Amino acid sequence: MEFKKLCAPTLKELFIKELESQILSGRLPIGTRLPPERELAASMQISRSVVNEGVMALAEKGFLDIRQRQGIFIADYRKDGTLDTFLSIVNYNGGVLRKDEVRSILELRIALDTLAVDLGSKEITDSELSQLRGFTEAIGRASCAHDAAESAFAFHHHLALFSGNTLLPLIFRSFKVLTYSLWIRFCDLYGIPALYENTNELCTMIEERDFKGAEGYLKRSLSESIDGHREIYY
Repeated sequence: MEFKKLCAPTLKELFIKELESQILSGRLPIGTRLPPERELAASMQISRSVVNEGVMALAEKGFLDIRQRQGIFIADYRKDGTLDTFLSIVNYNGGVLRKDEVRSILELRIALDTLAVDLGSKEITDSELSQLRGFTEAIGRASCAHDAAESAFAFHHHLALFSGNTLLPLIFRSFKVLTYSLWIRFCDLYGIPALYENTNELCTMIEERDFKGAEGYLKRSLSESIDGHREIYY
């Protein structure tokens, strides 16, 4: 019998979580000026260094705006945020993606995946096609949704790698947590065979070097998950 190691959050992590919660709940509206770091540290009974590190991390996420000689203000995180900001919003919602968030992820998938196929049409080799087929068949053999989602991610991540574009695989990997959760959701709703069927059809088109057909299929299948007969909204 094995157990995972338990790790308590640090004071910095607790500080960040508390500020994020107050900002996302609206208790700290956009434009609000925070007390000086010294006062925050005293009121929360933590060191000033913890507050400083937490403030810097929240500023990088787009939650805080640090203005020299003016103070620290709550920023418009939807305008100034990053992918980490989006992940914080998802975690604040208990890890559940809302309809608008799911739509946003899938629309981005359409753009990235079709670009990967378009670029890959000029670069992809027989060896790389064989790797894509291997990931496809791994989905079919998967015994649980998590294994199927892992293989689906590997398929699309490698498709991005094979495009020859340096940034595409990095961008795709940066939101693995989000896309991974949607594949699990898809398997829970429609079954692993449905995910295999989708990936197999796409893989077959790429193997046959029908890249325009593959791009069209990607758009259709992902659109079905947005507002078609295979929606994956919660």
